[in-house]
Amino acid sequence: MPSVLRNEDLKEMLESSKESLKLEAMKRIVGLIAKGKSASELFPAVVKNVASKNIELKKLVYVYLVRYAEEQQDLALLSISTFQRALKDPNQFIRASALRVLSSIRVPIIVPIMMLAIKEAAADLSPYVRKTSAHAIQKLYSLDPDQKEQLIEVIEKLLKDKSTLVAGSVVMAFEEVCPDRIDLIHKNYRKLCNLLVDVEEWGQVVIISMLTRYARTQFTSPWMEGAEFDENKAFYDSDSEEKKDQTEAKPYVMDPDHRLLLRNTKPLLQSRNTAVVMAVAQLYWHLAPKHEVSIVTKSLVRLLRSHREVQYIVLQNIATMSIQRKGMFEPFIKSFYVRSTDATHIKTLKLEILTNLANEANISTILREFQTYVKSQDKAFAAATIQAIGRCATNISEVTDTCLNGLVLLLSNRDEAVVAESIVVIKKLLQTQPTQHGDIIKHMAKLFDNVTVPMARASILWLMGEYCEKVPKIAPDVLRKMAKTFTAEEDIVKLQTVNLAAKLYLTNSKQTKLLTQYILNLGKYDQNYDIRDRTRFIRQLIVPNEKSGALSKYARRILLAPKPAPVLESAFKDRDRYQLGTLSHSLNLKATGYQELPDWPAVAPDQSVRNVEIVEPQRIKADLFWVSNVHCPCVCTESGSESEEESSEDSEKTSSDSGKSSSGSEKSSSESESDQKKKKKTKKAQQKKNKPAADRYAEIPAVCHTGFGSFLPKLEFITIMISFFYDFFFFCQHCLFPQNDSKNPTFRTSGISLFHMSFQVTTSSFGPLKTYELLHHMTGKGLSAKYHFPRQPCLYQPSMVAVQVILTNSSDHALEEIHIGDQSPASLNIHCFNTIERLEPGASVTVSMGIDFSDSTQAANFQLCTKEDQFSVSIQPAVGELLMPSTMTEQDFCKEQGKLQGMNETSATITMATANASRQAINKQVLSVANVGEVPSSQNNFSRFGGRTVSSRALVLLSLELSESSGALLTINTEKSVMASMLLRDLKQALAQA
Repeated sequence: MPSVLRNEDLKEMLESSKESLKLEAMKRIVGLIAKGKSASELFPAVVKNVASKNIELKKLVYVYLVRYAEEQQDLALLSISTFQRALKDPNQFIRASALRVLSSIRVPIIVPIMMLAIKEAAADLSPYVRKTSAHAIQKLYSLDPDQKEQLIEVIEKLLKDKSTLVAGSVVMAFEEVCPDRIDLIHKNYRKLCNLLVDVEEWGQVVIISMLTRYARTQFTSPWMEGAEFDENKAFYDSDSEEKKDQTEAKPYVMDPDHRLLLRNTKPLLQSRNTAVVMAVAQLYWHLAPKHEVSIVTKSLVRLLRSHREVQYIVLQNIATMSIQRKGMFEPFIKSFYVRSTDATHIKTLKLEILTNLANEANISTILREFQTYVKSQDKAFAAATIQAIGRCATNISEVTDTCLNGLVLLLSNRDEAVVAESIVVIKKLLQTQPTQHGDIIKHMAKLFDNVTVPMARASILWLMGEYCEKVPKIAPDVLRKMAKTFTAEEDIVKLQTVNLAAKLYLTNSKQTKLLTQYILNLGKYDQNYDIRDRTRFIRQLIVPNEKSGALSKYARRILLAPKPAPVLESAFKDRDRYQLGTLSHSLNLKATGYQELPDWPAVAPDQSVRNVEIVEPQRIKADLFWVSNVHCPCVCTESGSESEEESSEDSEKTSSDSGKSSSGSEKSSSESESDQKKKKKTKKAQQKKNKPAADRYAEIPAVCHTGFGSFLPKLEFITIMISFFYDFFFFCQHCLFPQNDSKNPTFRTSGISLFHMSFQVTTSSFGPLKTYELLHHMTGKGLSAKYHFPRQPCLYQPSMVAVQVILTNSSDHALEEIHIGDQSPASLNIHCFNTIERLEPGASVTVSMGIDFSDSTQAANFQLCTKEDQFSVSIQPAVGELLMPSTMTEQDFCKEQGKLQGMNETSATITMATANASRQAINKQVLSVANVGEVPSSQNNFSRFGGRTVSSRALVLLSLELSESSGALLTINTEKSVMASMLLRDLKQALAQA
């Protein structure tokens, strides 16, 4: 009843008009699901909120739907259109959640929709969404295996993804859908090896498992005969020569890709995740040369400090390893000593490993441990210890007698379980040396009356019958006692009693003939059919009648035939047929979905299939400081004689070349002049290149550094020079590339070793920069400061807005130690300019700063200080200065705009001041307000602009639809709603004046 009332309350909260109540209800519902309680009754009420605009609420709704979509398929299908719309939501988590819900609806009718959604998500900009699409592939494949070919195409695409977030998920999809398509891995093998360290832990396990199988099919075995490695090389050259004479076999050379896998997985042995360590351990076990496998030992022993569940799996794998390679774990034998706090299954596994590691050198130490274990209160563990002693006695002949004598002493133990297990083990040991231990058999016969455990009684009876000739007086007496209690014994004891009677009948019929007939008569009417059948068989074999006399002459050879001694082996002996670390290895049987580990190929396949051609994008390289082949009329220099000379030489060269091509005459003279000019020009360029940095900066046009080149610190001076030439490229854009060129070439600087930058030239226009006053010279006691936003990428951090500050000394004395002081708020991230040691009277200096405004127009407050004074100043950016241009095509603009609708869209109609305002004038006004890039438009009445916020890289799209009248519809699409409203306000003011 309380749960029903609680559900009613939750339904009322979900149907409320308040978002806070709905959010609280969803938190409670998800909490119920996490506790394992059913919340399926709330599905109709929850699904109503799937279209909520509250992001947090929508996330929780999707979490709920993923859990119950398969159970409530009909109701989930009603909301499928909402999920499809959510696949285009600007929030990556909503897109991923929608795909997760869609793939959780297990209805074949929506398979085409799921396939389309997976393909779109696989091409999503967000790696989180691409990761979710890889998870959805497995769900779709299980729902409709006929989609395999299309899914393989998506997997092939996602395998090329360079994101570490996607790698593990797509490999898991590969393992589920097409594990045999090794050809898909070839080109991505090296990339996966290199990404492995940075992939999340779950993905590391999946990738390592896949690469283990891949390596077993592509590389030759490092265990083959003749596989020689560096540490096995001969010490003396003469030895190596003798070896060469003895054999002509080529030494094993490991494939570089094989070594790459081993090298890149080795650091993961230090992982805090036990599954990752186990995955690397099994990889080395199955792939590495034998002398390298031991590097996993310490990591596996370290895992024994984990929880008992982890210990159980690790110990199972160590038990298998210790059978084949004891030397790996012998130095850590004390780590496998049993603790009193260990669980029984942990104790048993440690016992197994200690037995595997036993040898002539450490057997005495191990047996002392076993003596303590036998006294344990854990009966199952004590019994297992006795079996371990028996195995040690069988495997190590030097201690066989010692172990046997120790087990005989245990026969006087008060614990029946210890005595019984000792008898069973002694029985097996006596089969190896029966002639030497007649006294032990007699001693066991004396204990027979006190032994009550069925297996132990059956073992003594078997020994009496097998070696009855060695105890001719004791065996008949034991049979007499058994005849009295035959009907009350367990079935296994009855069977051995019948066997004992038959053997004594054949060897001592005078004393046992009547007892045998009595026991056979009792067995003839026993309730167990096995005993009845055995009795009939024995009677016909030893007491034949006329019809069955042919077999009786072979009775002695059948019943008293010598039997081979049992071999005491480890239970983990044959487990290595399964891959280590798998469920099949743990269960010792083939689990569903288990893939056999392939055998090594005799000849390695072609390794060139893993070669990937690296195609670098073509870049137009330009030197920031010396652009020799570009003549720009907008840059004036005072020391420009050299450039003029070079340009004249270029023009002469061009004219001579054209003349040569047209007439073909005066060839030799033109070539000689051209060669001389080339040599002269090359020599000058080389001399300039070899000059020190300070000399080269001195040759920069004087307009760039007049007034502060002599006293500025070098780093600050270099920064200003970079800033200047950065502007140079943007201002000379129309000189380098015509405006009608639709391509946007990429520059990469090559003239400066301190900073290497790459940037895209956008179609954004750069007009006069607006300058703001930072500090008046009256307030600053002679120091004045102005600032402007150069609208260029910040050199210090990508998330910062570049700011240039012009400092001027208006006083009659020099100002010293000009620097930035305290900042407000304290969390404000500002890259300050270097301290200016001295600024002469009347001099000015321009310095660069970087400020992370966090996409906010909140002012950055700080102190501008000199040696004597401090002045509080403030820089407040216009919203348009918080953007950076973004290049895109018209198709991409429309696609992204479609994702940013609803609450992410802000629009307004603007009335122009001038009715016939040109499109160019309007665009100029927009660009003066916002630092965005102009998007090419095929429609004359549309102007589109794209940009991103500097700090969070959120997309900002501006669309301006011009009407025939003096009005225009301005639309702004962005996730930053506050920023959109402020930007709309500024644009309305600017466009109203256009």
